[in-house]
Amino acid sequence: MRVLVIEDDAETRLFLERGLSEQGWTVTCHSAPKEALLDLGAKEFDVVILDWMLPGMAGIDVLKLLRGATLQVPVIMLTARSSIEDRVAGLEAGADDYLAKPFAIIELIARIKSIARRPQISAQETVLTAGTLSLDRARRIAKRGEDVLDLSPLEFRLLDVMMEHEGRVVTRSMLLELVWGYRFDPKTSLVQTHMSRLRTKLDKPYDTELIQTVRGSGYSLNANG
Repeated sequence: MRVLVIEDDAETRLFLERGLSEQGWTVTCHSAPKEALLDLGAKEFDVVILDWMLPGMAGIDVLKLLRGATLQVPVIMLTARSSIEDRVAGLEAGADDYLAKPFAIIELIARIKSIARRPQISAQETVLTAGTLSLDRARRIAKRGEDVLDLSPLEFRLLDVMMEHEGRVVTRSMLLELVWGYRFDPKTSLVQTHMSRLRTKLDKPYDTELIQTVRGSGYSLNANG
């Protein structure tokens, strides 16, 4: 496992380096975002541990640069900001997981291992299609016909899940876990709000609605409308 740690606090950085190295993993640490970005462009990593508060550039802006450059390395954000709104902001920017400070190193290790167990996208699965919809996971481009859809990272992930389950009902609980990583119901309108935004971009300019609400169950994507 090759881990890149981006953390400006020296004590926390040393704590992470020691704890992760004890797993037998190769750990590279940076305190400055610019140095870390150069490393990411030149080397391959299996996961990035990214602090939110960094000198010169916020961690969430580093994350947006990574996703804008189509770098798909998994990212776990570390932050003292633990509100649901902050977590959602990180996930919308493209984070794969989010851990609030203070945290136990064993929990971080468990989350890294969980990410490592996720199935990798094969070459055959890089591009999903459903009728006139296409979703290029590697280049992070979604299209309806020839039109490129202007989706946020979170909307892209929502559409990815819906296309993976084309023709089947995707429940609210499934979306909370697969898109946001929640294994509990936060009792918010997260799913409804972001699904509404996705449907506006996906369906509003066209005559045929592809995502339907299944009352009392969830949502279904039907490529034939």
